[in-house]
Amino acid sequence: MKTIRVVLTAVIMAAFNVAGSAQSHDHSKASDAQDSIKTESFKVWGECGMCKARIEKTVMAEGATDASWDSKTKLLTVRYNPAKTGKEALCKKLAAAGHDTEKFTAPDNIYNSLPGCCHYERQK
Repeated sequence: MKTIRVVLTAVIMAAFNVAGSAQSHDHSKASDAQDSIKTESFKVWGECGMCKARIEKTVMAEGATDASWDSKTKLLTVRYNPAKTGKEALCKKLAAAGHDTEKFTAPDNIYNSLPGCCHYERQK
């Protein structure tokens, strides 16, 4: 009888130990993801509200977590995870959408297909 009681106690203690360890979480992974978010600002040429929408939508589709373009300063401020995308990839996508950046120029045929209000003075 005493043996059964000892075994039963051991089983119960083991069950509590397993349940307790199953509920512990590693919060370091969540904070690492937050720490890896990078914020950058760079020039993207455009003119109007349609440009703003297109620019912000393009970088969000390329993996940015937040984007804001200012039509007066031509500065795009973007937040992204460098493990998923980067400034160069974002700039290439913007050029492919018709907007010149500091590093890449939009192809003429893409730029020319933008609505008239979106035509900006090109920096060639």
